[in-house]
Amino acid sequence: MFTSVLVANRGEIACRVFRTARRMGIRTIAVYSEADAKALHVREADEAVLIGPAPARESYLDAAKVLAAARATGAEAIHPGYGFLSENADFAEAVMAAGLVWIGPPPAAIRAMGLKDAAKSLMIAAGVPVTPGYLGEDQSLARLQTEADAIGYPVLIKAVAGGGGKGMKKVDRAEDFADGLASAQREGQSSFGDPRVLIEKYITRPRHIEVQVFGDTHGTVVHLYERDCSLQRRHQKVIEEAPAPGMDAATRKAVTDAAIKAAKAVNYEGAGTIEFIADASEGLKADRIWFMEMNTRLQVEHPVTEAVTGVDLVEWQFRVAAGEPMPLKQDEIGLNGWAMEARLYAEDPANGFLPSIGRLEHFKLPNYRRLRIDTGVEQGGEVSQFYDPMIAKLIVHRSTRTEAADALASVCAEVEVWPVRTNAGFLVRCLKHPRFVSGDVDTGFIGAEEQSLVVTEPSETLLAEVANHALDRDPPGNERSSAWSSLAGAKGFRLNAKPRTAVQLWTAAGAQEVHPAEAAKYLRTTILTGSSIVGFERGGAFEFFDRPPLSGSGGTGPASDGALRAPMPGKIVATPAKPGDTVTKGQPVVVLEAMKMEHALVAPFDGVVGEIGVSVGDQVAADAVLATVEANASPQ
Repeated sequence: MFTSVLVANRGEIACRVFRTARRMGIRTIAVYSEADAKALHVREADEAVLIGPAPARESYLDAAKVLAAARATGAEAIHPGYGFLSENADFAEAVMAAGLVWIGPPPAAIRAMGLKDAAKSLMIAAGVPVTPGYLGEDQSLARLQTEADAIGYPVLIKAVAGGGGKGMKKVDRAEDFADGLASAQREGQSSFGDPRVLIEKYITRPRHIEVQVFGDTHGTVVHLYERDCSLQRRHQKVIEEAPAPGMDAATRKAVTDAAIKAAKAVNYEGAGTIEFIADASEGLKADRIWFMEMNTRLQVEHPVTEAVTGVDLVEWQFRVAAGEPMPLKQDEIGLNGWAMEARLYAEDPANGFLPSIGRLEHFKLPNYRRLRIDTGVEQGGEVSQFYDPMIAKLIVHRSTRTEAADALASVCAEVEVWPVRTNAGFLVRCLKHPRFVSGDVDTGFIGAEEQSLVVTEPSETLLAEVANHALDRDPPGNERSSAWSSLAGAKGFRLNAKPRTAVQLWTAAGAQEVHPAEAAKYLRTTILTGSSIVGFERGGAFEFFDRPPLSGSGGTGPASDGALRAPMPGKIVATPAKPGDTVTKGQPVVVLEAMKMEHALVAPFDGVVGEIGVSVGDQVAADAVLATVEANASPQ
């Protein structure tokens, strides 16, 4: 066994790998960018090396800098985590050529499965069922459009080198195909350096089922059962669980057998995931599940598999990379209970799920004995515009699915983060939704139920509690809280009236009169931040003012005057509209790339594009006006 390992990644996955390494007595080495100088993974490592500025391409994606750090620290092995260089066959070869242990699959396997079109062709030859689609070399718009028309809409356009939902676009109509293709190609080029795509038939009630596989250097390949990752938004996984609800023994055998066959077809070694798409219109059936792709690395959702099997997958990675045989045989790997994982993202569901960046002034996660938290941030840390917005994974393991869902909902409800926004409240409502509780899920669940899952208004209980705190800050008897000051809006006045029977509270939406709660405090926690009061409720955070807040643009989207402002710092990747173009409400005008995703700024109403003040490639600051739309003149 090697005695030191460098993790060529950041954040929660680096911290998670370090945890197993420390337990095994292996020295840990971190790499970090200038933006991550004070990051948790840097402090948790035995040694850390600065490898470049904040942009990933100049630091975490620079293979030469990572290898130089390994040489400088005497690292014996490199673990790539997931993302960044984890599925880069050239990097794997460079690690091995440098005489280091590569903790990952053979470069040949990475290449075989790294391109979706080539992987599908390989799976067809191996007898693994695949989704109908187009995998051809002709990447012209005309050919791709023709193939999509022949397949029938809706279709999925996928970057052949894609992953994590990047470079994937659903197209519902032929007339939208060209725009969807252009977006998928841009994301494929930006994220993976490859604009090529494939086209698949879109399954109308798809379930995302994946199987954890593991191979050693002695020819043994096993599976560690399946996970269900169907709860997704924009092809990004939100909640994962193991095992998959509704999976019977026959279907499980069919899908795990197919996964083993797929892994053996590329002589796989190490941890990998075979992803399948299932047609759930009539429940899970063995003949309605097709191969989608293989991820030749550890997955974000690996903790749920660890929970139900009792296996430390990172330890297995270390042992297999060191040449040891598989720690367990297939019949020794059990399936125990039910596990669920929720991805806590720095994003604002009330504002179109836009990523939220900034300093974590208040960051408090529950502390339960039976709760696993994988995170790479802490209070006082920064959520940067340069990296993925996931800030933690919350994992529970219980005897039944119902118990797991209830426990995870309770955990998410106690999340407190400010001023960075999170999706914790959204997660609570997903986990409590009757469809999810019953197991009636597919990848379209969030899109179909989004209106009920995104709550932007505080409850009456929270309002009453905040009113109590407003009184604590401004107690009865002073000038602002006296009976005289409550005349405004009052229906009458008596000399013996109780002072401050109602409190005026302001939010971004305006002012309202709230009656303080007479009973004891309702909420577990409410914190004060400067001139505002922030209340936490079922995972959500709501900000109130006890006096009118200072005015400001607050640029989080299109203004009523038609100005389109950048919701966060980023790079302009497209300007689909031009000055003078007639546009309809919701039509993209400018496309911004930030935190690894594209965000379209759309026309707020029907009108004509006025000025576009940016060009493709420009870096823009948050709140910068990128373009304007002028409303159509009213008919005379």
